[in-house]
Amino acid sequence: MAHQRKAVALISGGLDSLLAARVMLEQNIHVEGINFYTGFCVEGHTHAIRKKHQLKPKRNNALWSAEQLGIKLHIIDISEEYKDIVINPKHGYGQNLNPCLDCKIFMVNQARAWGFMADNDFDFIITGEVIGQRPKSQRKETMPVIARESGVNDRLLRPLCAKNLPETLPEREGWVDRDALYGFHGRNRKPQMALAEQFGFTDYAQPAGGCCFLTDANYSKKLADLWQARGERKYEIDDIMLLKIGRHIRPAQNYKVIIGREEGENNYLEGYRKQFAHIRIESHFGPLTLVDGTPDQEDLLQAARIAARFSQGRDAGEVRVEICVPGLDNRFVNVSPIPAQELPKNWYV
Repeated sequence: MAHQRKAVALISGGLDSLLAARVMLEQNIHVEGINFYTGFCVEGHTHAIRKKHQLKPKRNNALWSAEQLGIKLHIIDISEEYKDIVINPKHGYGQNLNPCLDCKIFMVNQARAWGFMADNDFDFIITGEVIGQRPKSQRKETMPVIARESGVNDRLLRPLCAKNLPETLPEREGWVDRDALYGFHGRNRKPQMALAEQFGFTDYAQPAGGCCFLTDANYSKKLADLWQARGERKYEIDDIMLLKIGRHIRPAQNYKVIIGREEGENNYLEGYRKQFAHIRIESHFGPLTLVDGTPDQEDLLQAARIAARFSQGRDAGEVRVEICVPGLDNRFVNVSPIPAQELPKNWYV
């Protein structure tokens, strides 16, 4: 009886990784998925909090993909190790603060380290990469860079675009049939969608939707502002989670305010009350506001005026607010909301 070969599939939750794994299952390869948590994933956070996303499925798409495939999924937290990739990418950033090429190399390397351990004994790695699909990491010239620098070399197979690349070890050894692989290329997702229909997949993550906040221009701007204000390129997990939430307004170098935009965000920000100075609107309906940094008393009053601007008392002469600073007694003061026209656009992060 022939020995069944084993492949580790990088499962992002997107359509391509779903299809790549299914193509291997069709060839009687034993497939197990691996998914890495970096802290920057889009799904399962703002989609769960904001009302405008309320119709989107509240699910982890990587887990959902594994369920559709009938395979085991291993979720691994790499958020600490990943910091160096974000802060010091060898191959630089993409259009925003997305270190896509370094990210792919790192994740394939992590999959190699996990999958090729004696206890796991996998034979090769598969990804859903397609040549020409991503401008930073998925180009013909970067494919061998990923294989080489990750240490996987020719044990890295891309089933969806394999026919556009040199043969890999699994193909040469006959573990997989190269003729049953694909030659997709470019950013057009219609071939993948047709293959999904062929396999019977009708409900999947939006193709080309993006799954990382670092590819988002607004998010990258907020992260760059955080680094500039603190004078160093560092972050903790709470920092990057809060960058996903609320309006961020920086009136001065030493502090910024984070203002909830709706009920879900206000509820989320409640969890940070003991870590940050914060402001509540007492006389009118209004948002919870966190104050990040090292504000003095005048700064806190200015932050309160900004918070009042986004409350239902924005047109009132005075708004009563509660200013709460951890370790100090709460203060109740009346402030005049800052007029909209006096809120400089360059304060918005």
